[in-house]
Amino acid sequence: MRLANRGGRAVLVVDHLAYDVADITQGRFGPRPSSVLDRWEEFRAAVEQLAPMGGEVFELDQLGCPSPEPRQVFAIGLNYASHAAETGLGAPEVPAVFTKFPAALSGPVSTVELSGDTVDWEVELVVVIGIRADRVDEGDAWRHVAGLSVGQDLSDRTVQFAAGGQFSLGKSYRGYGPVGPWLVTPDEFVDPNDVAIGCSVNGVVVQQDRSSGLLFTIPALIAELSGVLPLLPGDLIFTGTPAGVGMAAQPARYLRPGDLLESWADGIGPLRTRCAAPAH
Repeated sequence: MRLANRGGRAVLVVDHLAYDVADITQGRFGPRPSSVLDRWEEFRAAVEQLAPMGGEVFELDQLGCPSPEPRQVFAIGLNYASHAAETGLGAPEVPAVFTKFPAALSGPVSTVELSGDTVDWEVELVVVIGIRADRVDEGDAWRHVAGLSVGQDLSDRTVQFAAGGQFSLGKSYRGYGPVGPWLVTPDEFVDPNDVAIGCSVNGVVVQQDRSSGLLFTIPALIAELSGVLPLLPGDLIFTGTPAGVGMAAQPARYLRPGDLLESWADGIGPLRTRCAAPAH
């Protein structure tokens, strides 16, 4: 199942058509994506009994972040050995956790104003929580996942490393969290622990890897985070980026106005992020 956000309304995406959730459930669920995620188990059971009617053709640029109102957004640093190596830092013994503030989220087709001359790309597989997770064991973690999406952890490296490290601010400028184009439920994947991801800048591939290369797997992250605080329906986890970021290139390369950043994950879909000059 694919759940998307079209104009602030939850829609099911089936065979390139969008079915408004509130319409096909006669108002039982929706219209907001957050209200669907808040009742995820009930919604999944109800959808299995439906034969959706009235689908509409849509364009990707009509879609927003599939979970646009998360109460918490977690992000994991140095979660691929290849990325830890290219930064010159050792692999962490526990997940390196920070946050992207929710106001930074954007949709699958967006234009992002660059905050400076050192804005970098980081393609990531993104987990959307569907069922509250509190002190969850790894073996039960997938049951709490609504779906997977693809995202970019755009990062202003100057701000990120200023004042001893301001990761959350440097990664939370307007639009610095494009996610989409929809969430895909784990049962749609041959193996949700092994999803290919990648991104390109102006058509040149800069990152490619598989989520089976995560140092801390999705179940391990859910267990670790939920041991500290509850994960709530609609919360996002940016699971980490592989090697190929701009700051590690020789010489370093960063995004410039006019650049087209395209990101993807097998079985999910594409993101298209156009870079623009700062407004000021």
